[in-house]
Amino acid sequence: MTGELSEAVVAAQAGDEEAFRFLYRSLQPGLLRYLTALVGADAEDVASETWLQISRDLPSFTGGEFRAWTVTIARNRAMDHLRRQRRRPSLPVPVQALSELAGDADTAERAGETIGTEAALALIATLPPREAEAVLLRAVIGLDAETAGRVLGRRPGAVRTAAHRGLRRLAALLERGEPGQSSGGDGNPSPPRPRTGRGRQAPSAPYAEPADG
Repeated sequence: MTGELSEAVVAAQAGDEEAFRFLYRSLQPGLLRYLTALVGADAEDVASETWLQISRDLPSFTGGEFRAWTVTIARNRAMDHLRRQRRRPSLPVPVQALSELAGDADTAERAGETIGTEAALALIATLPPREAEAVLLRAVIGLDAETAGRVLGRRPGAVRTAAHRGLRRLAALLERGEPGQSSGGDGNPSPPRPRTGRGRQAPSAPYAEPADG
């Protein structure tokens, strides 16, 4: 797929509309899942903004991991959206809906097939932000730890650790068979904020990740 994407990027930069459609079909599902965890029901709107920027900036893309480039744009658009809305949505879901999620011994790569559903993404959205994004970038988007680290501005080892912790936390929720409360670095529970419909969410300031030490 990487070779096909690279060829399609070159063709799309030369104005090939079919190549651009191939890029869209290949990347949009993963981007939409990732954005759903970040901005909830507004994911499609943010994805549209993302693709507008991709189409505008594509001629200036000079190489490297194209998926990482598109995810970086999507993440920036999502953060802009959250700053505008001053909220971070979260989608509640019964944990029983994720009975086939990979256990804590599985790697992020093996979890990909089981966390692509809406229900799984909703539960992932209740994780601490660092863990949720690490799991999504590695298992849904398919980035390696080094590339995901560049997107997030973090070390590859920190991304691997966050992804592993996120998967273990999800596995623990499944073992208990009840909706869990994810905890942050201080050990205090951080219950998900329920959505009551599009555009109706208890206001909160957008989160900001501290720099890695």
